[in-house]
Amino acid sequence: MKVLTYKDVTKIQTRQIKAMGTTIDLLLPNGTSEEIFALMEKRIRDYEKRYSANDPSSELGEVNRNAGKNSVQVNKELYDLIKLGKKHSLEKGSHLNIAIGPLVQTWRIGFKDAKVPDEKEIKEVMALTDVTQIKLDDLTHSVFLLQKGMKIDLGSLAKGYIADLLVAELKALQVPLGLINLGGNILTFGESVHEDHLWRIGIQDPLQSRNHLKGLIQVKNKSVVTSGIYERTLTVGQHVYHHIFDPLTGYPVETPMASLTIVSDTSVAGEIWTTRLFGAENVIETVNQVSHIECLVILKNGQEFFSKNMPRYL
Repeated sequence: MKVLTYKDVTKIQTRQIKAMGTTIDLLLPNGTSEEIFALMEKRIRDYEKRYSANDPSSELGEVNRNAGKNSVQVNKELYDLIKLGKKHSLEKGSHLNIAIGPLVQTWRIGFKDAKVPDEKEIKEVMALTDVTQIKLDDLTHSVFLLQKGMKIDLGSLAKGYIADLLVAELKALQVPLGLINLGGNILTFGESVHEDHLWRIGIQDPLQSRNHLKGLIQVKNKSVVTSGIYERTLTVGQHVYHHIFDPLTGYPVETPMASLTIVSDTSVAGEIWTTRLFGAENVIETVNQVSHIECLVILKNGQEFFSKNMPRYL
């Protein structure tokens, strides 16, 4: 297998893969072997089978099927992600809740059978979203959902975690630079082919149709993750429901926020913080107190707010 170096790279080639309900783009140096592209596609298929909450035959699906019955021993990577998700779900004021699966499956926003549940349904499934009812065994890497009907949903974490795993493997294979785009979740590594060596990431204008950009973020060895109310919606009459739920009410979060973009060292950190903070109060103040992340907030009225060091990426 030929090993490329920075000086060899003058162009980038792109490979697209349909997986995880989205289009995944791999941008790697021209001359990257087909063997590496094939390996990355295999990894993506394997990870999809492991982390999918929508595939009952996935490894996560097995955990959910055994809710209230048995503990399930899982792959260490899946275990570590569930443990990480539980930790951040329990943080004070967090809008992240990995036990929100029953609520997501009741609304089904983003799927053809999406509907607005009645209050009784919402109340019933909300009783199954208590994160403390996820029992973890570090020794055996086993997961036990204590209540029947519980479901873990890692949709707010898995893509970032997978991106980090893919980049780690690419670096181990001595690929010198690249960009992975998992349906809008972007992770870069190494220096781009631009003269300033920065990767340019377009930020969707949440108030416009797809591919209308609000601006560009320029980064190197960083992840850029955006959550927005425009991504997946359900329209019923005059009301538009988005897919980002308030774990306290069971309804889409009510917020003046239209999108939240996080720049971070790892992609899973970007996923965690866009979910923890979407719709929360004092977002800028919170981000300014957390190391290694910056943010851009766009409101429904078009106003923009930045964390203290975000302008360096704009």
